Amino acid sequence: MRKGIRSLSFAIASLFTITAFLLSAPSTASAEQWQETRQPQGLHPVVAEHAELLRQHAAARGINIRFTDGFRSFEEQDRLYAQGRTTAGYIVTNAQAGESYHNYGLAVDFALEVGHDVIWDLEYDGNGNGYPDWFEVAQIAKNLGFTWGGDWESFKDYPHLQMDFGYSIHNLINGNHYLF
Repeated sequence: MRKGIRSLSFAIASLFTITAFLLSAPSTASAEQWQETRQPQGLHPVVAEHAELLRQHAAARGINIRFTDGFRSFEEQDRLYAQGRTTAGYIVTNAQAGESYHNYGLAVDFALEVGHDVIWDLEYDGNGNGYPDWFEVAQIAKNLGFTWGGDWESFKDYPHLQMDFGYSIHNLINGNHYLF
């Protein structure tokens, strides 16, 4: 009984602490303020931890992966968006600065590592189990809580994995990412 009361007391105290934090934190900021003070500067710790778990689980199945992209600054995102539009190269993203989960440290891109090479071959079965390694990695990632870009209806982004914690891009653009 005492244990239950202590647990309930802790839960109530935690609820008041979280509520006070949420009510005291600003909900929006100007674009300049937000870009200077609120844009994350790296991968979210949970995303980084789960990406490492993904690497380990894939390796246990004989699949080596390399993360080819993670956190992207707004400047990097704008450079990628310009590619194939106003600069040379192929179009690789439809997201401008602020419109990608990469900009908030919530996404990684991966590729298969074969020896010293990196490949994006969706059919490659390096571990010889009759199932493409790419899709094995995607399934492991989904089991770890990632959303896989290969499941998207309108635009398939096979290397992309993200954890959005229930936040839309709109929430993040408005500065609400300080909540997680």
